[in-house]
Amino acid sequence: MAMPMTRWLIPMLVVTLSHCCAAAGPPSPPSRPMCHRPCDEKVCSVIKCTWEPRPDPKIPINYHLQWEPANSEDGHMTSGNSSDGFIHHFPSHGELRVWVQAWNQHGSVNSQDIVFNTEDIIMPPPPTFSSSYQDHLEVHWGTICDELQLTVGTCEVRYRTEEHQDWVWYEDKLCDTYAVSDPQPGTVYEFQVCCACGSSLKSNWSVIHRIRSAESAPVGEVDVWRDCSIHPSRYDCFLTWKNLSISQARGLILGYEVTVFYNNGTVKVVNVSAVEPSTLSVYDEMMWRLTSSLKDVSSVSVSAYNALGSTDATHLVLPAPGEAGNHQPIDLEMQEENLTVSWNSPAQFSDNLKQYVVQFKDCLSGQGFDWIKVDSNKTTALFKGAFKKHTSYQVSLFAVSNNNEVHRLSTATGYSVQGVPSTVLSFQVFSYTDTEAILFWKPFPCSGQNGRILYYQIGVNSQKVYNISGTPHHGNKTFRLQDLNPGQDYEVWIRAVTAAGPGEISTKTFKTLRQKKFADLIPVFVVIGLLLLMISLALILFCVCQGESKVCPQCIYEKVPDPSNSHIFKQMKHQINEPLSWICNSVHEPHPKISMLEVVETKSRAFEPDGLTRLVMKDECSRTDSQEDLREDPAAEECDRTDRRYGRKEYSKMVDSDEEKVDCWSSSEEEQCTSGYEKHFMPSPLEILAD
Repeated sequence: MAMPMTRWLIPMLVVTLSHCCAAAGPPSPPSRPMCHRPCDEKVCSVIKCTWEPRPDPKIPINYHLQWEPANSEDGHMTSGNSSDGFIHHFPSHGELRVWVQAWNQHGSVNSQDIVFNTEDIIMPPPPTFSSSYQDHLEVHWGTICDELQLTVGTCEVRYRTEEHQDWVWYEDKLCDTYAVSDPQPGTVYEFQVCCACGSSLKSNWSVIHRIRSAESAPVGEVDVWRDCSIHPSRYDCFLTWKNLSISQARGLILGYEVTVFYNNGTVKVVNVSAVEPSTLSVYDEMMWRLTSSLKDVSSVSVSAYNALGSTDATHLVLPAPGEAGNHQPIDLEMQEENLTVSWNSPAQFSDNLKQYVVQFKDCLSGQGFDWIKVDSNKTTALFKGAFKKHTSYQVSLFAVSNNNEVHRLSTATGYSVQGVPSTVLSFQVFSYTDTEAILFWKPFPCSGQNGRILYYQIGVNSQKVYNISGTPHHGNKTFRLQDLNPGQDYEVWIRAVTAAGPGEISTKTFKTLRQKKFADLIPVFVVIGLLLLMISLALILFCVCQGESKVCPQCIYEKVPDPSNSHIFKQMKHQINEPLSWICNSVHEPHPKISMLEVVETKSRAFEPDGLTRLVMKDECSRTDSQEDLREDPAAEECDRTDRRYGRKEYSKMVDSDEEKVDCWSSSEEEQCTSGYEKHFMPSPLEILAD
């Protein structure tokens, strides 16, 4: 029973003891020391040595800096437990051998030694700059080698600009001066210098000395763009531009001249100061933004100026608000530290393409706006910066033609880190029948997305789940549910899904309509019948109104003219007196026709004894019409009046034949038995007989 256990127990004990023994031994040797004699003004009385310790976290280690003359066995030692050591007493001339000893409770170990001449390890203090010249960018400095009674050794210079932080080194037997060849105008240069005294060590680098080179007129163009709002409902744009680079500014930029061209042909010049605060612009240490809107602006131009000149004007033609792109696909690779945008060259701009512009903007806050202009032969743009998690960034690609016109190519949304989406907005059942229902919802706005919506999931009564594509990402969305049961309650839910997973569920309930039966349609038929009855009654009333105004006038129109328009006046009178006359259409009187006259032989009481007959002219409808007019028209009372000159009525004072009194025919006198028309136009029976 003990044999199998001892087989693996003995090797374990051996390994454990070996580790314990190893840990109980002396420490690891430290690195070789590095020594020099730092000089404070005129004194270089101490040797300072440093080394690299190798501490043990379990066992404390002590370090001793040891030295001795290289040609003698007598030495001096200084000990301590720090990584620094100083030698205070040493010969001013001659060689020393120095090493470091490390020891603990289990033993000690020495580092490799170093041998040096005490004069060769002198390290003078850094030089100091004495003067500089801006015109030809020259610097001068001084050392203390003379105070140390040493000759001035070689010096080394390095410099850089504020724009480019990489040092440029120069070491070629320099003593106390250096001049930069062909410096950039108006650029701030930073200089550092270090020197040696004789054959000693070189000093540390001096403090940075800054000097600006001489100015000249700025070159290049201002990088101009426009910052537009993301939301189309309040679409507005503002002019923005970046600072000139130091190499372009070539001096202190005093301001910018902005020329604004409006659609109505007017031009406005705005001078934006770069050295004094102004309400015309906003500056965030990287770019400028004009506070006035670009509404009704067709184009702009911007130039920068300093004390010696100005740049060429940068001209930018603004696109129309809401101009749609050509849907050129773009690919986004976005992390928290950078954003890479790539695309294919559009064929429509191959011969007239100046450059591309790629911009991004934070959809949530509208801040974090930046853009890059890319040469026409490139199809990739790289942004560096800190992009926030779970925040959507709208990335847009534009093409700028050779005449500076801007065309939007495409827009996409990117995320550095995606999150699960929130609840779907405005989810509702828009309409439904007995077997179908239409679902309606709004897509997430750019500022409300935690990630790219891949698709939407729609579930019905926990039985069916539909996956609806999330593209396009704009415009209201609908989905039709089919094959539902009539008159049944349903519960439907929806949620959005991103690469991080599904979001929260939004639920709605509804009930489909029952199937239509014939009994359900009876109220519909009743309503339709009532409507038809009302329409019929209205038509009857309309016809009655028309009929009342046309029955008798038709007879008049066919026989007797109406020179005084009394028939029209009478119709107006009928319309005024009739309670339903407002629904009757106006009746246009046809062209009057002269009535056909008939000569009738009849006996006259005035000529009966002589056996004479008289001719009577009558109208077919005169009796009937005159009876009606007698009751209505008081003008009939004047039918007996005659003209003073001719014994007849004036035509303008006559009434129509249908306006004669019925009693005219019953009168015993001949003058009173004829109509007004006959009296005016026709001879009397006596005149006929006389002829």
